[in-house]
Amino acid sequence: MKKFIYIAASLFLTITMQAQDRPQPKPGPAPSININKPQSFVLKNGLKVLVVENHKLPRVSFNLTLDNPPYAEGAKKGVSDILSSMIGNGTQSMNKDAFNEEIDFLGANINFDASGASANGLSRYSKRILELMADGALNPLFVQEEFDKEKAKIIEGLKSEEKSVTAIARRVENVLTYGKEHYKGEFTSEETLNNVTLDDVIVNYNTYFVPANAYLVIVGDVKFKEVKKEVERLFGSWKKATAPQLTYSDPKDVQYSQINFIDTPNAVQSEIALVNLSNLKMTDKEYFAVLLANQVLGGGGEGRLFLNLREKHGWTYGAYSSIGSGKYINKFRSGSSVRNAVTDSAVVEVFNELKRMRTELVSEEDLKNAKAKYVGNFVMQIEKPSTIAGYALNKETQGLPEDFYENYIKNINAVTAEDIKNAANKFFLANQTRVIIVGKAADVLPGLEAMSKREKLPIFYFDKYGNPTQKPEVKKPVPAGVTAQTVLNDYIKAIGGEKAVKNVKTLAVMSSGTIQGTALEMIMKSAPKKLAFEMKAMGMTMSKQIVNEKEAYAMQQGQRKDFTGDELKEMQAEANTFKELALLTDKEISVTGIENINGADAYALKNGKATLYYDVKTGYKVAESKEMEQRGQKMTQTTYFQDYKDVKGLKFPYKIIMNVGIEIELTTTEVKINEGVTDADFK
Repeated sequence: MKKFIYIAASLFLTITMQAQDRPQPKPGPAPSININKPQSFVLKNGLKVLVVENHKLPRVSFNLTLDNPPYAEGAKKGVSDILSSMIGNGTQSMNKDAFNEEIDFLGANINFDASGASANGLSRYSKRILELMADGALNPLFVQEEFDKEKAKIIEGLKSEEKSVTAIARRVENVLTYGKEHYKGEFTSEETLNNVTLDDVIVNYNTYFVPANAYLVIVGDVKFKEVKKEVERLFGSWKKATAPQLTYSDPKDVQYSQINFIDTPNAVQSEIALVNLSNLKMTDKEYFAVLLANQVLGGGGEGRLFLNLREKHGWTYGAYSSIGSGKYINKFRSGSSVRNAVTDSAVVEVFNELKRMRTELVSEEDLKNAKAKYVGNFVMQIEKPSTIAGYALNKETQGLPEDFYENYIKNINAVTAEDIKNAANKFFLANQTRVIIVGKAADVLPGLEAMSKREKLPIFYFDKYGNPTQKPEVKKPVPAGVTAQTVLNDYIKAIGGEKAVKNVKTLAVMSSGTIQGTALEMIMKSAPKKLAFEMKAMGMTMSKQIVNEKEAYAMQQGQRKDFTGDELKEMQAEANTFKELALLTDKEISVTGIENINGADAYALKNGKATLYYDVKTGYKVAESKEMEQRGQKMTQTTYFQDYKDVKGLKFPYKIIMNVGIEIELTTTEVKINEGVTDADFK
């Protein structure tokens, strides 16, 4: 079923690569910036209201933000997640359906979460939109039935991410950077969610959804006096209260640069992040220099990380950096997702780029381009109501000067190459960098260990929840007498025996799944020296591949590619109902070791660019990986086979999971043996 998987991977990669970085704007004269000043008032309960009149368009936006101090949820982590999913599902005077129907009727958008609410729509309906937002925010309906539904949804989402390398990397990065007890390091789990009750949600709402630190920003086609009356009417009865003022000690950076490695056997590529803490404030004198330093390093497709790791070396689809700022502790990170085989090399190159930022002055061209990018983005965003609202809120919550945004472009343009170098030395740490790598130990560790000795970077090991652990056992020794042929024979026996397998003259397998919400149908048909695959999306054929005794070709999005030479021979050699029969006589295939596949030991059989994995206990084939190249980028694509079921005395996997950076799960819907296949299928 390998070719079938490669077609799906090819389509997925084609879809995901269509989005490219836009060309940066050309530098020009700095435009004058005139940002409307908000009019403001404060209710007796403490709610601060900012109103920016803008009558260019007949629209209005409302943004309610609770600027409370952050807090850790501990053993009940996830209570605010459930609150966010419940608030807005109806009010004490309107059920959920009636509430949502009226929002749709008005053509408005209204959203709620544990830290506030937002709404926007036509100004002719502004009064009613604000009424609905206020009703949903201040009079939420908390009932057990909705609580159970929302809690179950979140738990199901967590389960779907259990094997997601990206989700594991995101979680462990925060745990290791901030610590499990810190509000930025704790994570939601099924265990913590099961500790949460409906009463906990209600208590959280009553404790933190309060007006003392709340801001309501209104931007658009409204009149100050009229909207002031409406706000006073709708929010004046909001009970005065202040959220708890909790304090936390800031986490510390590591004492010396080090590698923190997390083994994920199903990883087809490594997630790399180089991290150090940041206390950057928007009022800091280095603020604008830091923005530009980050832009030069990894702010987009023209950043040095991108140009190095992708354009120069072809190791990844993208490499970026980011730095957080604000009232509370944050982090600077630079990272990428790279092929397993180049993990160690990619880490070295990221360190090299960080060193360049700290030791060399950026070129005049780099500086000019970075400034142009920031100025261009600033000018494009300035007219958006959400931007104006954000700026008004930032001035209040970040303690910014009144003319901060009017002087934004001037301050960007005033940054020098020396300023960037100084900022990089202060915020891009040289000797206290935590290198967090989530990847497959069997493929990654040998190179990492060699690099560790060479670069004097010690390696520490953690599990997928950030707990210290022992060095993973990469490959177990193969017992005496075990060969590729014995493993293949055990597989054939496990699925029904050699006689039954040889009696299969034709095979048709139909499967279904989704890619980014798009329904897929997969059809595979095979016969001796013949293979046909078809992939449909929403009923339309997206890809097709044919192999027969004379030719092999692929059709994708109207384009045909014919295979020749060694590629043709390879495809014809694999065209069969069960390729393991042919592999039995292949002298090149060999057992390379025993590896962990989804928590169980499996023999790894190397076959050219592919590695096949067979469960040590059951004999079933549980995975297959192969090096691929897509638009000049090399990658390893892994497929997992699970849930074997009997069809006329033979076992077939009914669950197939492709990992191409994200997991795509396919379910077999029908298997036909010696029926439903004709010669016409292979033309």
